[in-house]
Amino acid sequence: MTGLHALPRVRRRPLALLRLRQPALRRLRDGRLVAVLLVVALAAVVLLNQFAPTRSAYSAVVTDSTNTAGTAPYFTCAGAVSADASGALFAYRLGEVSGSRTAADASGKAANGTYQGSMVAATPNPNGCVRDTGTAYVLNGSTSFVSTPRAYTNPTTFSEEVWFRTTVAGGLLIGFGSSQTGTSGQHDRQTWINPSGQLVFGAYNGTTQTITSPQTVTDGAWHHVVSTMSPGNGMRLYLDGSLVASNAAYTQPENATGYFKIGYDTIAYWPGSPSNYSFTGSMRFAAVYGTELTAAQVAAHAAAGR
Repeated sequence: MTGLHALPRVRRRPLALLRLRQPALRRLRDGRLVAVLLVVALAAVVLLNQFAPTRSAYSAVVTDSTNTAGTAPYFTCAGAVSADASGALFAYRLGEVSGSRTAADASGKAANGTYQGSMVAATPNPNGCVRDTGTAYVLNGSTSFVSTPRAYTNPTTFSEEVWFRTTVAGGLLIGFGSSQTGTSGQHDRQTWINPSGQLVFGAYNGTTQTITSPQTVTDGAWHHVVSTMSPGNGMRLYLDGSLVASNAAYTQPENATGYFKIGYDTIAYWPGSPSNYSFTGSMRFAAVYGTELTAAQVAAHAAAGR
């Protein structure tokens, strides 16, 4: 028409072409979405590494070829004894230097012991209680022992404990007697090694009462022994954390007043007693408690030294 501009012609895309391009557009959008997600994930990893740098800072390899992995309540023997020190009559670490006269009491009861005879300190390989620092007390089998400073009146519930190492049968580990420094005329509540190399725990109450470990302990390895007696459970003997002998009928020791000694006293008159009363070998961490240590406590004390 005259006076009117002609409208521009609109070029229409063929419908078929649009349909062909739609999948490509979708792929483009999907690709962009994936790229965005990858960027976000990468940023998250970077942030985690910035705020938690120790996640990959350390690594360790643990080898346990004997399948003995486990946990222990205490890392050291000193820690185990300290945990139960409130019930202890005394606790001697036996880690003083050679020539010392005083065995320091770690129980807080001010019951320092006395090294009788020669005191020799050494560090055997391996040492008992491997994570505890210090030396072991070496007993010569004739004059070496430790005595307590005071007498105790008729302890009826008690636990005796010591770490030891020997290759020699015979000898007292720990016990109770009427003499502080000499051979006791009256002796009871004793733990010793018999001529066959087994542990024996004995108490007297009108008749001899003894219990014996099936195992021998004269193999030169470190061993942990605990002997307990109480009216409720009688006599119990633990070796390396396990109960190895007991008699619930033996509930009362002899009514006596005496001193505890470590490493020597007479062991006469017990069935099958050895001829040598003095212990030969090394010791660490000796203690006597006025309570009966439970099986769990004994196991924890033994595990602390392994």
